[in-house]
Amino acid sequence: ALDNEEETAAAKCPQQCLGELLSITDLECSLCIRMFFEPVTTPCGHTFCKECLERCLDHRPNCPLCKQSLREYLKAGRYSPTVLLQDIMLATFPAQLAERRELHRAEMAELSNLTKNIPIFVCTMSFPGIACPLHVFEPRYRLMIRRCQETGTRRFGMCIYENGKSFADYGCMLEIRQIELLADGRSLVDTIGRRRFRVLSRGHRDGYHTADIEYLEDRKVAGEELQELQCLHESTYRLAQRFCEHGDLTSRHILMQHGPLPEKEEDIQASADGPTWCWWLISILPLDPSYQLNLFSCTSLRARLVQLQRVLAALLQQPP
Repeated sequence: ALDNEEETAAAKCPQQCLGELLSITDLECSLCIRMFFEPVTTPCGHTFCKECLERCLDHRPNCPLCKQSLREYLKAGRYSPTVLLQDIMLATFPAQLAERRELHRAEMAELSNLTKNIPIFVCTMSFPGIACPLHVFEPRYRLMIRRCQETGTRRFGMCIYENGKSFADYGCMLEIRQIELLADGRSLVDTIGRRRFRVLSRGHRDGYHTADIEYLEDRKVAGEELQELQCLHESTYRLAQRFCEHGDLTSRHILMQHGPLPEKEEDIQASADGPTWCWWLISILPLDPSYQLNLFSCTSLRARLVQLQRVLAALLQQPP
């Protein structure tokens, strides 16, 4: 029995010794001054929270402490956790580690909300169902895209800049489909448009814009009004086909880049944003961004189709 007690005491000893030798400040990240979360160690021997190091490398490829170049480390794009340090933290300060993990979980939950404080990329017009390729190089947007990945939402808002405001009152949620990381930390991000939204209020988080939003939805119609809408939809689609077949050289070049006119949907009111082919057309037509924004914010499919008919008729009347 005594032997067993001695063995148990010996097993506990390293843990107790570690607890006596270390204080919680020995396990703090020098960047966020909090207990390490997912600690990673650089080739130059310095340890940081993975997220803290990534944010530093967004700005310059050097160790935040000794300034040694970390270009090769950044190029690898992989940050392996420092397993021994994780084990030490778990053995010596389990309660504090659990608290740190819970804090991170709460931060992720806050970043996952898709109506409150959503991240806003201020760049270009984007549309529901339409691909929007992006080249991400600014540190604030590198952080933003990484957070969208880490939270699992893979979504952020896209708005154009508008004079007198930080960005326009309307935008489109984009969903990340694929990311190609480049050796210097920049990335090529393949996204597709999802829902339209209206901005209710504006904010900031860590250098990028945020917004509280509400989603837009086309007004549904029925009966005779729906029959009229379907006729208008058919005639506008035929005009769009004519434009794609008989447009000028510039139009044909655009078609080569953007692919063919999408097929008509069976149910023109199935989507909250209306038929995808309309948005495809609005994205390729030579329209002023302010005019595009008017069409974008309109919640009447009928009004949108009438405007498209006018634009297409005018373009088809132009001499080649």
